[in-house]
Amino acid sequence: MSTYHINIEGDVLKVKFDTPASGDQIVRDAAARLEELIESGEVKGGRLLKIDGPASLPVCYLIAHKVSHLYSAIAIFDPKIGRKGYKTFITAVSHSPAYKIGELIETDEPQKDKINPKVVICGPKQSGKSCLREGLKQAISNIEGAPYPYVITACPDGEGAWFSEAAQRDLELATRLKAEYKAKFTPEFAQKAAGWVRIANTTLNIIDVGGRITDENRVIMREATHAVILSGNKEKIPQWQEFCQSLGLRIVAIIHSDIKGKEDAIESELPMLTGTVHHLIRGEDVSGREMVQALAKVLVGLGK
Repeated sequence: MSTYHINIEGDVLKVKFDTPASGDQIVRDAAARLEELIESGEVKGGRLLKIDGPASLPVCYLIAHKVSHLYSAIAIFDPKIGRKGYKTFITAVSHSPAYKIGELIETDEPQKDKINPKVVICGPKQSGKSCLREGLKQAISNIEGAPYPYVITACPDGEGAWFSEAAQRDLELATRLKAEYKAKFTPEFAQKAAGWVRIANTTLNIIDVGGRITDENRVIMREATHAVILSGNKEKIPQWQEFCQSLGLRIVAIIHSDIKGKEDAIESELPMLTGTVHHLIRGEDVSGREMVQALAKVLVGLGK
């Protein structure tokens, strides 16, 4: 079974993640599928190829390598730009004066116009928010038919989406790189991050923010639609509830992060998910934890 789905429909290459796997397996499967399409003549080249769907960075490079010499130009779908309700593509490769790099190609293909969930993971610092974020991403990817979880790191702490996997391989290196990438949480950064959240238009968006109730977090979080509160200190949960409610966010989960715990505990599922998640430690795969699995199902259900 392939881990990456690729089909050609007219002049549009439709791509998406399929069976969950590591990045190296995904890029190998994508390569095999592209070679199959090229050898069969389904991907045969021409004036313009439009690519529609999510792809990892290695897969993006792979697709460009495999097909850029077959087409005069290649354009990539960007859900954040163009006419409201219609798909628009950005020209990223061009061998022809007919297409300019960065040129927008508007189509008449409808784009779903709905409010997609933008779920902010918030709570006091050192509660394990980034660990939970990465565990959720993997758990959601393991749910059949679930949307791709698009993650926005809205905190300049240097711990991007790359960190968790890197830490599992080499914690010392990952920690050193995080320290090098760390920057100050300025009003300018907050405005920039708020813009990322505002224009996020994928089916499921997860936003990781800093661990303090500040004006900067207020600017960022008010662009979200839902909130998950994670706290290592139960006494601080009410102030985060009040903060989220003041921004009009629907709280879908309140979770106690028990660093010394041995197992998860789900206390309630309705009207919101509550309980405990244990031992959120950098470098560990937490996607199989009971609470993480339950929260993944909650988030997937928001988009239905």
